[in-house]
Amino acid sequence: MRLTDCHNIDDFRRLAKQRLPWPVFDYIDGAADDELTKQRNTDAYARADLVPDVLAGVETIDTSCSIMGRTSALPLILSPTALQRVFHWQGERAVARAAAKFGLWFGISSLATVSIEEIGAMGDNPKMFQFYYHKDRGLNRSMIERCQAAKFDAIALTVDTIVAGKRERCARSGFTSPPRFTARNLLGYAMKPRWGLDYLLREKFALPNLDTHVREGTGEAVSIAGYFNTMLDQSMDWKMAEQLREDWGGKFALKGVMSVADARRAVAIGADAIMISNHGGRQLDGSRSPFDQLPEIVDAVGGQIEIICDGGVRRGTHALKALCAGATAASGGRLYLYALAAAGQDGVERALAILQDEIERGMKLMGVTRVDQLTADRLRWR
Repeated sequence: MRLTDCHNIDDFRRLAKQRLPWPVFDYIDGAADDELTKQRNTDAYARADLVPDVLAGVETIDTSCSIMGRTSALPLILSPTALQRVFHWQGERAVARAAAKFGLWFGISSLATVSIEEIGAMGDNPKMFQFYYHKDRGLNRSMIERCQAAKFDAIALTVDTIVAGKRERCARSGFTSPPRFTARNLLGYAMKPRWGLDYLLREKFALPNLDTHVREGTGEAVSIAGYFNTMLDQSMDWKMAEQLREDWGGKFALKGVMSVADARRAVAIGADAIMISNHGGRQLDGSRSPFDQLPEIVDAVGGQIEIICDGGVRRGTHALKALCAGATAASGGRLYLYALAAAGQDGVERALAILQDEIERGMKLMGVTRVDQLTADRLRWR
């Protein structure tokens, strides 16, 4: 299978599986416990039907929208994800360049493998930093100050990782960051020599946004569960979130909100946006999908705060359905991670071109010329 054989996000997943060692692929592809929620996130979109209008004069359409004060060429955010240079040697640089080319919001994680400063200097498209609240207050201050200096457009505080989800695929493979080769997984790495040569011979793996404060930034192997369970502050509460918003001083989102009550609290502390998200099904298995939860949150706080539907997006029509249900935009991580793992920047650009084409075609077939015309009357629930 080649890049030119990829015509949808599932095709990129198959190509990524061919090219990655199985412990690395399972880190991207896996989720918590029985992985019910991961599948539910995408399946939810099939329970809603689009209702098109015709004879609407759709020769010229505008797919852009405003998200947290910045224009996005599509109603789509490339959600922040960790450890990208493990998946492909180009890592966050590839995704940042592709996002800039397509004029999209792009986020990096606290666990990014490229520095805040380097990403901040790449392109003029809007950028988000996914903030994990650490026990080390000096590290928290450092990240805020670095994002301010690098002129990031928003911080998204991740609120659904107070402890690590039980990711059984990672437990079986012994996946760590950076990858640690053991008797149990060595064959899986050895069978993908191209990945191995890139990993061993190119730029040394690092977590540059952590390296000035904690040993995990120095290249010593650490499990993701270990990072979440030992470094993150489990006492984090709404007062701390509000203080972070004040310390940051810019656009502020909460990533991982799922309940109406929490959406109302987000409005109360002055957040600019919430990302309805269950972390791609990687935390609480059995939780509701963001798309299913979207209507009741829109009913509660719509118009008071921007609402981003995060997770499960595999098609342009998924983004259109999210907008019809009241979201400001849709977002996702695996939708570009599979493509990054499959072919680096070329893969991400092909994936984004496919999603752009699907959104444009879908809007024309829906009989709309602007995204704000995607309203609730154009959606029916099964």
